[in-house]
Amino acid sequence: MTAPTERADTEQADTERVDLSVVIPAYNEEERLGPTLDAVTRYLADNESRFGSWEVIVSDDGSTDGTREVAALRHPRVRLVTADRNRGKGNALRLGVAASSGGRVLVTDADLAAPIEELERLDKALSEGSAAAIGSRAVPGAEITDHQSRLRELLGRAGNLLIRATAVPGIRDTQCGFKLFDGDQARAAFADSRLDGWGIDVEVLQHLHRNGLPIAEVPVRWSHRPGSKVGPLAYPKVLADLARLRLRRLRPADLLVAVLFLALSITLYSGRFFDPDHRYLVDSLQDQNQWEWFFAVTADSVAHLRNPLFSDLQGFPDGVNLMANTVMLGVSVPFAPLTLLAGPAVSLSVCMALGLAATAVAWYWLIVKRVVRHRGAAFVGAALAAFAPPMVSHANAHPNFVILFMIPLIIDRALRLATGTRVRRDGIVLGLMAAYQVFLGEEPFLLAALGMTLFAVAYAAVRPQVAKEAWRPLGKGLLIAGAVCLPLVALPLFWQFKGPQSYHSVLHGDDAGNSPLSLLAFAERSLLFGNAGRANELALNPTEQNAFYGWPLILVAFGIVVRLWERPLVKALAFTSVTAAVLSMGPKIRIPLTEAVYPGPWALVRKLPLFESVIEGRVAMVCAPVLGILLAVFLEKVLATQRIGTVYFGLLAVALALLPILPAPLKAQQREAVPDFIASGMWKSYVGEGESLVPVPLPDPGYAEALHWQTTADLGFKLPGGYFNGPYGDNRIGIYGAAPRYTSDMLRDVRYTGKVPVIGKNWRAQAKQDFAYWKAGVLVVAPQPNDDKLREAVDALTGKSGKWTGGVWVWDLHGGS
Repeated sequence: MTAPTERADTEQADTERVDLSVVIPAYNEEERLGPTLDAVTRYLADNESRFGSWEVIVSDDGSTDGTREVAALRHPRVRLVTADRNRGKGNALRLGVAASSGGRVLVTDADLAAPIEELERLDKALSEGSAAAIGSRAVPGAEITDHQSRLRELLGRAGNLLIRATAVPGIRDTQCGFKLFDGDQARAAFADSRLDGWGIDVEVLQHLHRNGLPIAEVPVRWSHRPGSKVGPLAYPKVLADLARLRLRRLRPADLLVAVLFLALSITLYSGRFFDPDHRYLVDSLQDQNQWEWFFAVTADSVAHLRNPLFSDLQGFPDGVNLMANTVMLGVSVPFAPLTLLAGPAVSLSVCMALGLAATAVAWYWLIVKRVVRHRGAAFVGAALAAFAPPMVSHANAHPNFVILFMIPLIIDRALRLATGTRVRRDGIVLGLMAAYQVFLGEEPFLLAALGMTLFAVAYAAVRPQVAKEAWRPLGKGLLIAGAVCLPLVALPLFWQFKGPQSYHSVLHGDDAGNSPLSLLAFAERSLLFGNAGRANELALNPTEQNAFYGWPLILVAFGIVVRLWERPLVKALAFTSVTAAVLSMGPKIRIPLTEAVYPGPWALVRKLPLFESVIEGRVAMVCAPVLGILLAVFLEKVLATQRIGTVYFGLLAVALALLPILPAPLKAQQREAVPDFIASGMWKSYVGEGESLVPVPLPDPGYAEALHWQTTADLGFKLPGGYFNGPYGDNRIGIYGAAPRYTSDMLRDVRYTGKVPVIGKNWRAQAKQDFAYWKAGVLVVAPQPNDDKLREAVDALTGKSGKWTGGVWVWDLHGGS
């Protein structure tokens, strides 16, 4: 059997050139095809003076009814081309257009939902210089006389929004089946297409758009016809076609980059990634326990339709304001099914590995789109942006500072706004992006906004004319973005700042800024030169090594800035990086090796709302993408030269700058086993409805293993204490952990000092009061340092001896202690 496309080419070769070809795809159209052909042939015969010579091609897509025997097909100007089997509308159109010979090609559906008389509007638009004139139901002047069902209209609008965002920007209605093309452009576009389904319309328009050919969207009369072949499955099929179109646009190099970034991410987490339930990231301190709890409690809220912004599962009975605790609803909610299926340890591990890789890919995409064309240079820049030492430090257990893929997308959308092309549309999209980023992490969003502001100020200073042209559309777009974003985040933000267990600020002390030496030193996890002792001298803890770019990279970056200083982009990047580095030193800058202390610029903003809770050392993280972009710019220039020496020494300089800070895999160790008392469910006979299980001492930011107990027990019991941010005192100042009580403080001191105070009736009375406040059902002492002293203290407080059961000591409080 001859292939359909071959048959079409043969017929075209034997057909004389005409002015207009009308292509009608058909599949089981026995009832509707006849009237449609009569209407089309009659109209074209009556208007031959307007449209010239014509032909009608019916492209049958393997019909199983009497479509091929319709009487109207015997008209002398109607031709039938056939496929051997049903493949879809795309295949039928490709076959029909290939068989056409017209100087212009009209594609119309067999139901003639847009009357053939509307051809006049399309012909006029095409005559004005467009490569295609497409009928539209979504532009002013369109008239819909008989609507589809409400559901189908909503699905169609949603689909068109997605199509505009991903494939054909600016076209409001790609799916109306009434389109007129320049004949040669139509045959080229359809020949280049690959889709067999409903997505063919998008693919052809994308071909024209990609080649810079103008497309006119023309309002038409349209009426829904019964018997439509567009069923409910057509919409997901179009989405699948869109995905295929996006994949086809990717270069092999881009796919390789994504695979490499994913491999780098998995390698970084290799100590835990393949056994997350039983491995613990040592340098996460207690953060891994905390974040697994966040994922678990969010999944539980989703499964039981509870408020995801609050929980009393820890901090009992006061509870925890989850919105004020970076619970990252933007990922913990989508990952809820995985959390419920595989557990929070697996879910968090997968989320962080994928999130880090996605962040690197997003930076790569932005650098390729906005800065350099060279894929290799962009790869190096993006790798530094996502895997720089401060990012690796936070990768231990701060997903809000690892999953940053929205930041490059937000930057790109802001740059689009500055061009003034589609201010309203881009403003709306930016508002949606900003709202989503709020649910990924507010602090990194604030730092990114600070970095973008610094860059904008610097770029405006060196390119004032560009700034003059950009500020109006940018300002308007930002106002639109704010109007879109604020209603979406208003309630969660109100809950965060005014809801139960909200607080005003978190005080980090005066030593949260970076030492100037930390910018030049090497982080603990730097593969070749990492030094844990030196790094921890210069950082708050292993998760807060917020600079540590290493002196070779700083030296090379300085050389790049000097060498490429004439470029406005380089000047703006240099200003952004230096300013962010200085801000990160905090309100007081201590000059190394001297006693000199000078006020830092951070003092100007440290008491402002939002900034008061920021760990200022983290501002240095802004330098990571800035340095990455500088390297990408330099590498592209070096690789474009024809001088071997320049290429060699340029690549050598970049290699010497990056090799010392290559990250080693994060440290992981065997996780503490959950006591059998918890894992086997023995606790259930000790904790009644509305009561809590009290670990001794209470979980806190220094030791929060009890959160792991709780997630292992499927959140079956409540915990007093915990690891979270909450209010303290009448001023509601933010602190880490629950508001302290006398008994909890005393028991914590016993654990860390091994000294038991003299416990008399006053201590016992206070303990009874605190146990009642916690609604304690049982006290539990697990094996730990000074556990014998803790047992001694609890025996004295309760007036009875503990019972060894399930690998822990327990005191049942239902006997009236």
